[in-house]
Amino acid sequence: MEKASHLVNVQWLSQHLTDLDIVIIDTRFALSDPGLGQRQYHAGHIPGAYYLDLNQDLSSTVKKHGGRHPLPDWDTFVGKLNRLGINSRVEDSPQSKPTQVVVYDDSRFAFAARLWWMLRYLGHEQVAILDGGIQAWQSAELPLSTEIPAERSGNFQPMFQSDWIADIQTVRQRKELPNVTVIDSRSPERWRGEVEPIDPVAGSIPGSTNSFWKTVTTEAGLLKSFDELRQQWKEVDPNDEVIIYCGSGVTACVNIFSLAMAGPPMHKLYSGGWSDWCSYFDG
Repeated sequence: MEKASHLVNVQWLSQHLTDLDIVIIDTRFALSDPGLGQRQYHAGHIPGAYYLDLNQDLSSTVKKHGGRHPLPDWDTFVGKLNRLGINSRVEDSPQSKPTQVVVYDDSRFAFAARLWWMLRYLGHEQVAILDGGIQAWQSAELPLSTEIPAERSGNFQPMFQSDWIADIQTVRQRKELPNVTVIDSRSPERWRGEVEPIDPVAGSIPGSTNSFWKTVTTEAGLLKSFDELRQQWKEVDPNDEVIIYCGSGVTACVNIFSLAMAGPPMHKLYSGGWSDWCSYFDG
């Protein structure tokens, strides 16, 4: 595996497809066509991969506040992890072996990073993203499958990393404090408020800086080198409190992932993002 086990390539995955302690998850999705990812999965996926849907599995019901993709009910989500056969490390059984999870998409980590972050938030460190996604798999002429794997039985015991997340009250109270940085992961024009294709109000959180989530990968969906990532994030002081957001807590996870690859610590996700922030505007 690559550094800190956050990233694997297709050669590694192809050699470990049949390992009993690996679970592969397909997270393909399209905001403009919510059913596309599942249709793509049924048409062909990496052999043995399960499918988790951004709206149905990685989010909860949208309400007035909380953003367009609120984090899921954790008990329900853990139940799904158990049905995929994912085991966490059991505290009273130090010899227990946690499941290695590999997640992928076809969107430069946009949805895979959301699941990667969620598993890490639940205390599961053995999770990696497939570099290049399914495009890299197909480019390597590796096989696809239409077979849907059977449910399994896992033992996942969450250990919440509660200091890895920020709500709107936290952001409001802390965004102007010294040594606190708020990073907007959306495109520069959305951050500047020039356009807003999704949410009802254009703009950004006052005082935020901008680092577009797509800039950490290549056009082919491969993560940039460690040196490039370190250079990109050189202005981020690891001793600062860093809060990262996007439109709805999805692509912000790509930036969090790339920061984790560049070096510790894990920074905070404002999961509601701009869609939550602007939902409190009067008009």
